[in-house]
Amino acid sequence: MLTVLLLAGCGAQASTGGADRSSAPASSGSQAVKKIIVGTGTQFPNICFIDKDGKLTGYDVELVKEIDKRLPEYEFELKTMEFKNLLLSLETKKIDFIAHQMEVNEERQKKFLYNDEAYNIFPNKIVVHKDNNDVKSIADLKGKKLIATATSNAAALAEKYNKEHGNPIQIVYTGAGEDTSTQVKTGRVDALISTQFAIDYLNKSADAQLKTVGETLSNSKVYFMLRKDESELKKRIDEALKEIKADGTLAKLSKQWLGDDYTVEK
Repeated sequence: MLTVLLLAGCGAQASTGGADRSSAPASSGSQAVKKIIVGTGTQFPNICFIDKDGKLTGYDVELVKEIDKRLPEYEFELKTMEFKNLLLSLETKKIDFIAHQMEVNEERQKKFLYNDEAYNIFPNKIVVHKDNNDVKSIADLKGKKLIATATSNAAALAEKYNKEHGNPIQIVYTGAGEDTSTQVKTGRVDALISTQFAIDYLNKSADAQLKTVGETLSNSKVYFMLRKDESELKKRIDEALKEIKADGTLAKLSKQWLGDDYTVEK
């Protein structure tokens, strides 16, 4: 059984005590059930967000619920917070793992543990205004502006391309949470890097007037993030994910929330 704890404000905390909390007895009386606090957010459309009925839902949220169903020895509780607080909450044992489309990078790998089974694969592409017919690939951005959040995967892709091709693109860096799509829509910059499902959502919800162009720049795999001491939980999550992939449930969730099957490389 999964419960949800919605927190008002970034400083709020659950009343339970993180990974050291005591286990509750299972209904059968033969096995202890360990409560697991899962950190997620509310501001990622179609991934983890509050719907029109005030319900926490989305691809990551519904996947966590499905994993919870298949692991009877655990009871998952979703705890929401701002994205910037997730890593510190994991490190300080306020939560047990993160479900928020976490990509692997070297810095995070030094401190945290990722599960082995990727549950989403981002096909990153160049994004331009829908009426822009001059830019058909990243090569066409020579002398043009591309906006990217500093330290993001998109920024890393653009920086790598510049390094390999003599810095043809002018990268405009922005802070996390800033509206990069509007910058493209209004013509202040020429392009950004994103995924088709994110652009489809922005076009539908905010009339972003964007389109993806060119070949896939990278397929960024995303995972759950745990602490280094949670190898058993990691193992069980991976076992459940393998089942969820094999019986088609993961592909079904991806199509429902993201519009296509983003569980396989394209």
